[in-house]
Amino acid sequence: MKSCAQCRQQNEDDSKFCYQCGNTLAVEPEPPIAAPFIDPDEHLWRQFIGPHADRYLKYFKKFGLGESPKFALTWNWPAFLYVSFLWFLYRKMYVYALVYAVGPMISTYLTGDMTVGLIWSIMAGATANYVYYWHCREQIGEIKKNTSIDPARQDEALKAAGGVQSYVIWIGVVLYILFAITMFKMVQDGPLDGERIPGKPEKTTAPSSV
Repeated sequence: MKSCAQCRQQNEDDSKFCYQCGNTLAVEPEPPIAAPFIDPDEHLWRQFIGPHADRYLKYFKKFGLGESPKFALTWNWPAFLYVSFLWFLYRKMYVYALVYAVGPMISTYLTGDMTVGLIWSIMAGATANYVYYWHCREQIGEIKKNTSIDPARQDEALKAAGGVQSYVIWIGVVLYILFAITMFKMVQDGPLDGERIPGKPEKTTAPSSV
């Protein structure tokens, strides 16, 4: 409520004149609109990420871009549908590429369960964005520490350390083609001889003597 300075009459907040004496009421200034927060290092992140930077930055802001990071559940379809270790290799995360290349094979060997690979794929899809966030954060931090690098050389360092490796896509295409050929051949050949279900032996009829 607004109070009239002349007669002390209480008026509605949106009133311009006093209801009782007609005195002009003071108009309170509207609070300034806060400008949206822009991370000063966002251009560094964009240069480091390269392709699909907008999509990944949207995920990264959920973790806390430029703040204390915390895990938030997101989903990365390429890391799930693509051969997982190839996605990490595509994004130059070599340690994780090795883990996801060897891990499923060892797990399958130890358990004898072929579905273990699916569990690894689900794990990659659920955590890939967060792992990639930390990879970008650490690499960009290391590049920024080198204060002797001028802006031009800094851009070169970001592109060299970040971005993608396009040749990995062709490796994935070749692997999928080989997998498809193998599956087609297995279906065409049918089960192995040792796995065939033996049929019932035919009944032999004794020769009848007439």
